[in-house]
Amino acid sequence: MEPTATLKRTPFHRFHKDAGAKLVDFAGFEMPLRYAGDVREHQAVRTCAGLFDISHMGEFIVRGVGAAEFLDRALTNDIASTTPGQAMYTVMCRPDGGIVDDLYVYRSGDHFMLVVNASNIAKDFAWLRDQCPTGVSLTDRSDDTALLAVQGPKASDVLRGHVPEPALAMPANRFVEGPLFGVPATIARTGYTGEDGFELYFKSGDALAVWNGLIEAGRPHGLEPVGLGARDTLRLEMAYMLYGNDIDDTTSPLEAGLGWTVKLAKPAFTGRDALARQKEQGLTRRLVGLEAEGRRVPRHDMAVESGGRAVGRVTSGAYGPSVGKAVAMAYVDATSAALGAALEVAAGASRIPVRVVKRPFYTHGSRRAAG
Repeated sequence: MEPTATLKRTPFHRFHKDAGAKLVDFAGFEMPLRYAGDVREHQAVRTCAGLFDISHMGEFIVRGVGAAEFLDRALTNDIASTTPGQAMYTVMCRPDGGIVDDLYVYRSGDHFMLVVNASNIAKDFAWLRDQCPTGVSLTDRSDDTALLAVQGPKASDVLRGHVPEPALAMPANRFVEGPLFGVPATIARTGYTGEDGFELYFKSGDALAVWNGLIEAGRPHGLEPVGLGARDTLRLEMAYMLYGNDIDDTTSPLEAGLGWTVKLAKPAFTGRDALARQKEQGLTRRLVGLEAEGRRVPRHDMAVESGGRAVGRVTSGAYGPSVGKAVAMAYVDATSAALGAALEVAAGASRIPVRVVKRPFYTHGSRRAAG
């Protein structure tokens, strides 16, 4: 969808225009789809480093006595067990177990930062505000916060000398607060690509200093700006969730394979009873990985069939440049979800032969070595 005058813009819009990016509407923001080309940008992240503008994401600050307990009740993972400097991936569920959103929680010494999907900012804030107890404050800092990601095996080389040295030694899912090209920032070893890398949070007013600093520091290391097109193939090869495609309020974290984020041993959290029942009764469908024969790509919402009978729907699909295959994820009946199962995807009048394979599709990312 082409951008319109009503779309929001990130602090880096001018840089995208100057770089010749194709801009599109994504979650109400005018965002770069690609610069030099999807495959080139994808491979830059896998082999060197890529720079992503993800300032469209939402950031909420939670403070006050009882903040940890509040988030532990609102979210499925064990938020109360986190320590300052730790980041944790989790989901937020409805009472019926449907997913309101998937998000990251960053715990600082005196507050938590929640990072939510751009399309869900207003919904998530309202959902949390309605549950927020007296004594706990919830603030939306999305418009004031810029967010860039540097991802790839050379990400540390790009940032060396421009962030506190301890940031470069952090394992995955840790963060520090300190200077980034001389401006205050939160420097987190998190990402959405399967590669080593960092997500960098700072004030929107510091956008010029940080963007120009990264471009200059990254030039010797092959750093390239990367758009949404490559971001999607990178995350799909890792089988990372895309809210609105792979998960939403009609799917549960157990069905999506996110059961590791659901701590049923906690005494109470929203959706716990429904998820406990679902686990006890057994799943009727599962999100699986599909590998296609040939280069034809199963696309979102295409029907999955077994012996001519519909057994599910594709949620995400693309040609994976790093795996050299067309891959997809789909919800299918539990009876059709076994590894190796031969299925078909309905593509109009024809069929794409696929088989169920283990996720993730790509297993050689540098993040494994780093964290």
